[in-house]
Amino acid sequence: MTEMTETSPGWLTPDELEATRARMPILYIDAVPVRVDEAGVVTRVGLLLRIGSGGKVSRALVSGRVLHHERVRDALMRHLEKDLGPVALPQVPASPQPFTIAEYFPTQGVTPYHDPRQHAVSLAYVVPVAGDCRPRQDALDLVWFTPQEAASPLVQQEMTGGQGVLLKQALAHVGCLP
Repeated sequence: MTEMTETSPGWLTPDELEATRARMPILYIDAVPVRVDEAGVVTRVGLLLRIGSGGKVSRALVSGRVLHHERVRDALMRHLEKDLGPVALPQVPASPQPFTIAEYFPTQGVTPYHDPRQHAVSLAYVVPVAGDCRPRQDALDLVWFTPQEAASPLVQQEMTGGQGVLLKQALAHVGCLP
């Protein structure tokens, strides 16, 4: 019997996931956690520190798959809690609207976004968080940057798969970049 990490019917076995990734795009969410002031202006951007599959340390957004029969809002909440902890207190609106859609391809250069495992379509959100964030799961740390620091070449070069491009789009969307 194949082992599964979850018993929920929305999860695929590793073999099923690999076979599905080889045949069709997978739906993901990307979330940029932010702190906002009382006027709603973004003051800080949270970036995770992760170790990738090749052992390389990089900065990353909150990201993950949307499960079968799962609402996008629920997927956002699940991944935010998984990566930022149960008391991050994300403020996801009642009707979340992505600021963009990112298409990750296994072939580099098709779009700025690259995922060697698959073709993935990701709905991207900026999500204010008000609580105490403590990274969990495969996230080593969470660092809060000013928007200018997050857009800097130093931080951008620490991001992989085009997530630096996505982060700059998010910052422009919320009025933090010209």
